Amino acid sequence: MTEGALAGFTVAVTAERRRSEMAALLERRGARVISAPAITIVPLIDDEALRAATEACIGLEPHLVVATTGFGFRGWLEAAEGWGLGDTLRASLRGAKIIARGPKPCGAIRAAGLTEDWAAQTEASEEVLERLLSDGVAGQRIVVQEHGEPQTEFVAALRAAGAAVVEVPVYRWALPADVTPVRRLTEQVAAGQIDAVTFTSAPAVKAFLQIAAEVDADVTGAFRDRTLAACVGPVTAAPLAALDVPVVMPERFRLGALIKTVTDELPRRAVKLAVAGCTLEVRGHAVLIDGVPHGLAPAAMAILTSLARRPGAVVSKDHLAAALPRGNDGHAVDVAVARLRAALGSGKHIETVIKRGYRLRVDEAV
Repeated sequence: MTEGALAGFTVAVTAERRRSEMAALLERRGARVISAPAITIVPLIDDEALRAATEACIGLEPHLVVATTGFGFRGWLEAAEGWGLGDTLRASLRGAKIIARGPKPCGAIRAAGLTEDWAAQTEASEEVLERLLSDGVAGQRIVVQEHGEPQTEFVAALRAAGAAVVEVPVYRWALPADVTPVRRLTEQVAAGQIDAVTFTSAPAVKAFLQIAAEVDADVTGAFRDRTLAACVGPVTAAPLAALDVPVVMPERFRLGALIKTVTDELPRRAVKLAVAGCTLEVRGHAVLIDGVPHGLAPAAMAILTSLARRPGAVVSKDHLAAALPRGNDGHAVDVAVARLRAALGSGKHIETVIKRGYRLRVDEAV
């Protein structure tokens, strides 16, 4: 059962496409969801460059067609239909070998009444390029459907190997018109207020890191220390991996599998302690007491998190004051502890050690 599995955790969604679906899946599991698309997709359906590339593809009578994304391949055929070129384009593609950059484009290829000849398992352009160069492309006419940005190195390698290449720009990536939500998200990640951030494309990762750098938000440090970076696959994860940021990803590069990975991973990271005869599980913005979630205010959560990091040890008021969201003094700590005890429903979990501080009444680690 996954219902409630993410209670107490805050998960961010950076995707634009299918973000509502992702948010619903996470909320169904009890997560608090923050949606902040890092990029937006700009279709080029009415773009002259796309029509010119389509007509060039038809005239080229290609030997090979490389489909890089399902979304882009569908968009290309829809645009061709709008110009009255749908049947002609499909006939041209039917006469070629179709190479898919991973399983995702395969659905769009088959929906168009076509069949892929081969699909890369890693969804990486590098795997496609290696396969093509291994087979030999000298004298081949190749059409490459782009995915958000020019495939400069990929195309250059094919041309260097003797192929004639037509590039088809179906859509491009761009920053959102309003970057305020994603800018705020980078600051929240750096402040330790987000438990996991999900990414479904490498351009979204790059945009997220770019915006974080602009506001001097140390998101890479947060990912290395406490925040889970969850990517749909290795291509998406590559910009983070290049920065030595640890990443989790599903075995199957699918949205549902990504959500499952987050659902499995976050509870494993939670601190679990036996305290005063109860099992406490400290999560991002809540604590589970014997499996029942108790939401906590930021100050109370900061106190509990600090105590849980040193289970059974006395933590000084000065140390606890430094952990409060806005800092403060010993009196603010006393108030926060009182509110924490009230939220936990009992004062038995936290012991006052006169003139020294507070500690959790830990039985043993669980």
